[in-house]
Amino acid sequence: MRIRYVVSSMIFWGREHSLSLEAECELLKSLGFGIELWPNIKGRHECRYERRNWSRLAAATEGMLVAMRSRHDNPTLAQWSEQIECAAMLGANIVTDLPSIGIPDESANGGLNGCDFADQIIKLAEEKDVSLCLESERLATLKEVGKRFESVRYCLDVSHAFRDGECSFTQYVDDLGSRVGHLHLSDNFGPAHHRTPARTRISSDSFGFPDDRSAYQGLCRFWCGGGMPIEEWDYLLESLSRYDNDIVGSIELSPCPPAVMIRQASEFLFETLNWPNKPEKMINSNV
Repeated sequence: MRIRYVVSSMIFWGREHSLSLEAECELLKSLGFGIELWPNIKGRHECRYERRNWSRLAAATEGMLVAMRSRHDNPTLAQWSEQIECAAMLGANIVTDLPSIGIPDESANGGLNGCDFADQIIKLAEEKDVSLCLESERLATLKEVGKRFESVRYCLDVSHAFRDGECSFTQYVDDLGSRVGHLHLSDNFGPAHHRTPARTRISSDSFGFPDDRSAYQGLCRFWCGGGMPIEEWDYLLESLSRYDNDIVGSIELSPCPPAVMIRQASEFLFETLNWPNKPEKMINSNV
């Protein structure tokens, strides 16, 4: 396994004074990280992946590892084609979800019928040599999609994996591990914001999603003492190490100051958990 790290651009959403795309990239680059781009800035609807923005994206991310979170506004085939071309230009994989490629999450119950839209999207991605990584949803559906589309890889989101009450976190890792191409590295709270082994029944309100829920504001899972036990972090790394995969690990936390979040998340990943390939800070950087 080879793992390289990016930081999700959503960490900048909670800032009182927004940074420009260029400033975000310079900060992350100086710390040795790449960037996972989101299609929009919070509160705005213009998509970054539109062709008119390509030159700016290319200039801002030059020399960086880039990943892209797909549009999630029911993109048309033309919009999918555009963002796939953008990903090819940036050398990025695309993280997406089932609804964005036209597959409802309950599809596995009755088989994957009516997947013509997904067929076209995946064909476009294959033609441009862009990896599509499906984010954690209901495990049964993900496995069915994987059987049908051999080129699809998985994005294992360590918080989303606990939303499926039918299986455990370790089962997610076991069943998807051989095709994981992307990780969303956050942590989740129990109902009372403390460690709890019974997380399969936790509602989505208990997770650190990028919105305005009180459970999310002001708290960062990597260092506040709640969430996924270290044993399960160890299990994840040990399991993924069995495969010869190139993986992008994306740190997804907010809304504390980005430099603080990155430093403390790095301490947890690389010093407490001993994850490999720690990004190296650029020489002569003052950040």
